[in-house]
This record gives sequence, structure tokens and C-alpha cells, in this order.
Amino acid sequence: MMSAGAVSEKASFFQRFLLPGFAFKGFVIGGGYATGRELAEFFLVSGPWGGIAGMVLAMLLWSLICAATFAFAQAFRAFDYRSFFAALLGPGWVIFEIAYVLFIILVVAVFGAAAGEIGAAIFGIPVMAGSIVLALAIVAATALGNESVERLFKFATPFIYLVYIVFMLLAFTSFGERIADHFAVAASPESWALGGVTYASYNVVGAVVILPLLRHLTSRRDAVIAGLAAGPLAMWPAIMFFVCMVAFYPGIEAETLPSNFMLEKLNNPLFQIGFQLMIFTALLESGVGAIHSINERVDHVLRTRRNIGLGTVARIAIAVTILIGCIFVADRFGLIALIASGYTALAYIFIGVYILPLMTLGIVKLYRNTDRPRLPDDPATS
Repeated sequence: MMSAGAVSEKASFFQRFLLPGFAFKGFVIGGGYATGRELAEFFLVSGPWGGIAGMVLAMLLWSLICAATFAFAQAFRAFDYRSFFAALLGPGWVIFEIAYVLFIILVVAVFGAAAGEIGAAIFGIPVMAGSIVLALAIVAATALGNESVERLFKFATPFIYLVYIVFMLLAFTSFGERIADHFAVAASPESWALGGVTYASYNVVGAVVILPLLRHLTSRRDAVIAGLAAGPLAMWPAIMFFVCMVAFYPGIEAETLPSNFMLEKLNNPLFQIGFQLMIFTALLESGVGAIHSINERVDHVLRTRRNIGLGTVARIAIAVTILIGCIFVADRFGLIALIASGYTALAYIFIGVYILPLMTLGIVKLYRNTDRPRLPDDPATS
């Protein structure tokens, strides 16, 4: 099994330019907008045109920050979050780790809550049962390390994109006139920028989550191209879905699962099942990325200090420990409360410990870096 710090000698076009964006997409879709809940919370409150403006702003911020993150990781051979922030912040990396662990607990709890809501709404099973099914799938996907995680992103992405395209076509066929009418009478966008910045700020930490999948980057050029592509790859399904949501604006803002509300309006039971399977797949991608980042952080430390890797049993044990706690958090607080209360606070924390340092100190370090190979005991990666 290849470690997070190893670089593939025969990296493919997919691994160099598309895999990072697909992995980032997987994290942000499953983090909330697969259900439509985040889109209602951060964008629809600004109206149809304000929501679009906020989403475009978030997309541009994602591309810029992902490009800087990927380039920094490639230059310093920092393919796990501890190595990355040791190179960026020095001893201050501990501050990020505290916030990051809290973030992982929150987002995985959101994934569990969303999976539970989906299971209850579609199959009539208890909310906890849906969360447990997702947890078991995450454990299975992360048990074997990088290769199995990469396969998940490679094969899940076409399915997710296809479902969003079909959804848009069905929505325009069924209630396209309502969409056009709401855009036609919508007021000029106001207060949209804050939603875009806030949404981009906490979701862009997905660029840190997927660091283990950047080991195929062969140059700074690869990193910048992959980073710039990550924004559009992650946002275009959200824009499509948001446009469809406008048909039921403003009432849809109060729905726990806007996706399920719209699927009921479509009245297509077969596609409804397919869409919910897509959401589950997106939640799986996101959960796998989050847990895998923790595993790879531990794996790097073990390889650096003891020259041993993290075995399958240990990976499973770490995943199970995190997921059990997250499931109970999800069951205790619910989906809407988790998104509304936790995400905004974390957005400001990550601006302070990740985005601002990266776009200032990180750019300076990147400019001064000669792109030399790093040894295992290099301070930048230890």
C-alpha cells in the first residue's frame, strides 16, 4: 500500500488533473448540498439571483484557495494535514488540528444525520439505521487505504454527475415555467457576498481533507491546474440544483430535505430512488475523505518515527471510534441544527488558521521554495 507521502511514478491524466477536483467535489457535495439543505441555508435566503451570485463567488474562492493549497502541498511534499500545517504554521499546526478534529466530528455527524433522514423518508426505517449503514460503508471503503479511496472517487463521480443532469432535465420539464417566473420577478441580489464567503470558507477545508490524494502531482503546474479546476467541478451540480429549487422559493427554505421535497413534486418513484442513492454515494465520498485524512495523518507519523505503516485493523479501529461518536452527535442534534449552528463558527476559525495564513505566509514560502525533494526527516514534513 502506497503511503500518502509517496509520489506515483506513472501518474495518469486523471490522477494528476481530475482526481483532486473529483475528491474535493465529493467532500462538498456530501457535506450538505446533496440534500439541498446547505443551498437553502446559505444561498436561497438571498433570493434567486443573489443565490447564484453567492455560488459563483464561492466557486471562484474554491478555485483560488485549492490552487494555492495543492501547490503548497506539492512543493513541500506535505500530503497529510499535519505535514501541511507543520510546513505552513510551524508549531502552530496544533491550533489547526484542534479545529480540524472538531470539524471532522461535525461534518461526519451531518453525513450521518443526512443518511438517517434519507432512510427514514424513503424506506421508512429508523433514522439511526440509515446512519449506521453509512458508517459501515465508510469503514469498508477506508480500510484498505489510498487505492480503494481513489477507486471510489473515480467510479462514483460519473454516477453523481449523471443524476444531477437527469434531475435538471426532469425539473425543467415538470416545472420549468415556475423557475422562469421566479427568476423574472426576483429582486436585485442583496447580502449575497456573506453567504458565498461563509460557504466557501468552511467547505474549502475539503482541500485539506483530500491531501492524501494529491501525491500524484508531478509539478507545481499540475497542482495549479488541478486546483483551478476543483472549483467548477464541485460547484456546477450545486448551481443546477439551486436553479431547480427556485421553482418552490421561498417555501422550500424551511424543508429539512429540499431534495426529497422536490423529488415528491416530480412524482417519479424510480428516479427518486436513484437520486437518493446518489445522495448516499455523495455522503459516502465525503465521509470516506474525512476519515481517510485522519488515517493518513496517523500513517505518516508512524512511517516517519517508526518506519511502519498503518495496518488495515488499525484503520478500521480509528474509523469505527470516530464514527460511533459522530452517529450519536447526529442523533442528538439533527441535520438543520448542525448545519446552522456549527458550520458558520467553523468557517471563521478556518479563515484565521488556514485561509489567511495560506494566502499570505504560504504564498511567500511557496515563492521562496525551490521545489526540491523532501527527505523523510525534513522539518517541513515531520
